Amino acid sequence: MDARRVGENYQPVMRAEEVNTFLRDVFPQACGGEPPDYRALEVWPGGCLVRLEAGFRHLRPGDTVSGPSLFALADIGGYVCALSHIGPEALAVTTNLNINFMRKAPAGTVDAHCRILKLGKRLMIFEAELTAGEASGIVAHATGTYSIPPVSGSGKP
Repeated sequence: MDARRVGENYQPVMRAEEVNTFLRDVFPQACGGEPPDYRALEVWPGGCLVRLEAGFRHLRPGDTVSGPSLFALADIGGYVCALSHIGPEALAVTTNLNINFMRKAPAGTVDAHCRILKLGKRLMIFEAELTAGEASGIVAHATGTYSIPPVSGSGKP
């Protein structure tokens, strides 16, 4: 997805470290722990890179990363895209997420390369390409929509 990294003038307002700190506070179920299961590695204009370190609890029989874990990675990737470009707004929520599983994801590192397709006042549409394994083959592709709440200024629920 590197060839499409340039966003349509979408400028991040939070760095990956700031997003991770915010996620540990508002979403510790998935982004707490040390190291967290899911974390933002990089943020750039119009996109981000999010990683899952898939361990035993993320696996199904056959040492395959489970569909729900991959779905969560795509969803958190969309959340990181939203947060990094609109600021710390905990109540940005998923309104739609569609995922196509393309091949087995082996245990270990799974990356979600996410980019914003459209960022408006109330909705953000994104896509996520999930890669895994030594060859970094595409294991899933997702598209989704986040609802962005009206500007509240608080960032906390």
